[in-house]
Amino acid sequence: MAGGHQTEPTKEVTFASVVTRDSIRLAFLVAALNDLEVLSADVAGAYLNANVKEKVYTTAGKEFGPDKRGRPVIITRALYGLRSSGKAWRDHMASTLRDFGYSSCKADPDVWMKAKTKPDGFQYWSYVLVYTDDLLVVDHEPQVVMDFMASRYTLKPGSVKEPDSYLGTQVSKFRLDGADDPDKTRWAMSSEVYVKQAVADVETELEKVDQRLPTRVTTPVSQGYRPECDQSRELDPKRGQYYQSLIGVLRWICELGRLDILVAVSMLSRYVVSPREGHLQQVFHLFAYLKHHKRSRMVFDDSEPVFDESAFKVCDWSEFYPDAAEAIPHDAPMDRGNVVVTSCFVDADHAGCKVTRRSHTGVILFVNKAPILWYSKRQNTVETSTFGSEFCAMKTAIDMVEGLRYKLRMMGIPMSGPTSVFCDNESVVKNSTAPESTLKKRHNAIAYHRAREAQAAGIIRVAWESGDTQIGDLLTKLMPGPRLKELIGYVLW
Repeated sequence: MAGGHQTEPTKEVTFASVVTRDSIRLAFLVAALNDLEVLSADVAGAYLNANVKEKVYTTAGKEFGPDKRGRPVIITRALYGLRSSGKAWRDHMASTLRDFGYSSCKADPDVWMKAKTKPDGFQYWSYVLVYTDDLLVVDHEPQVVMDFMASRYTLKPGSVKEPDSYLGTQVSKFRLDGADDPDKTRWAMSSEVYVKQAVADVETELEKVDQRLPTRVTTPVSQGYRPECDQSRELDPKRGQYYQSLIGVLRWICELGRLDILVAVSMLSRYVVSPREGHLQQVFHLFAYLKHHKRSRMVFDDSEPVFDESAFKVCDWSEFYPDAAEAIPHDAPMDRGNVVVTSCFVDADHAGCKVTRRSHTGVILFVNKAPILWYSKRQNTVETSTFGSEFCAMKTAIDMVEGLRYKLRMMGIPMSGPTSVFCDNESVVKNSTAPESTLKKRHNAIAYHRAREAQAAGIIRVAWESGDTQIGDLLTKLMPGPRLKELIGYVLW
């Protein structure tokens, strides 16, 4: 079509269906937890199924034929590129799913739910996850759902199948050796193919200037390197943009599960505005690490973890927080399916930044034995003690715990008890768990009361975790190769 014109510009912000990554991980976990099957599919020409939300016309080109060439043509379908096409398609898909009895999850609008019952009487929630034109169905009869979708849309030939890839990750079934139920099928995700292609792209660019990636790389960045202390010359605009693009690739790799590089990427991401030559060399070092260290499979193990109950102190908080209670959503759906246990590891690297002396927070959340959420970021304030930095990290962890618990409730997934939070700072554990303990550092009062009230409300329970097994270290510190390999073994296979 030749030329285009929009007669009435709209101020409406357009958006498409984009289900969050933690919802996807939960979906694969729930599939194993409730013995459900998973199917995926792609909708062909997705946007074109919806009517356009704008008043738009174009001038017909020669492809319209000699009779119509040059005449104005009104656009009635949501073409790719129009401002409201994403929203139009999302509204159309929402209408379709509602017609089939599904309702949108309020914690993630692109997760669609429907109460179902298996032939044996087991009650569960069926889920349809939508990411633009990608569908993921978790159900005991997912083909029935796909047949309905095929009656409304054209599904790409061969796309209706058990997923082997989804949004850049490789998906596969997995059996745990030594488990109580070794024949049970679980799901795993791996970023190996994406990483391999990303490394190949970097090597291709380096070959153009007769360079190679480093060899014998054991850690994500060079031993002893600190990006904030780098005084090498700044990159020119062209190479600076290349640095930014590589950081974008690495951040997506972290999102796909490579937690072993998360701290390094977090630190190097601070310099995307004005990167230096040394920063770029360390990014190349990171890609060299990814090339030689390929462990990237994250298994969504639905097995229930076993904790030492004696590590958790039971106290009466009624005198200190008499009205403390977890906020339960009044509109949460009924719990269906098997119960899950949630846990969290939290840590802080006190004054880790050598220039600003800000600390670094690391948090990782598990549902049963499956890693679902993680966080690694420099803190916003300078803390004068390890105690202060760890309490700030604890506050961040509680915010994440509450968010995860809300999502689980709104997805109808039953939880067992409070979330078990593990911290390796004894002073923080004592101040969080002992009602009679007093706060001596007043500037930490918000984090102090946040942690104590969350425990009084039954949202969390806090226990001390030895530094040897503190998984949170993965997300706070640049560590030697052997230590990194030891800790990443708790998360990646």
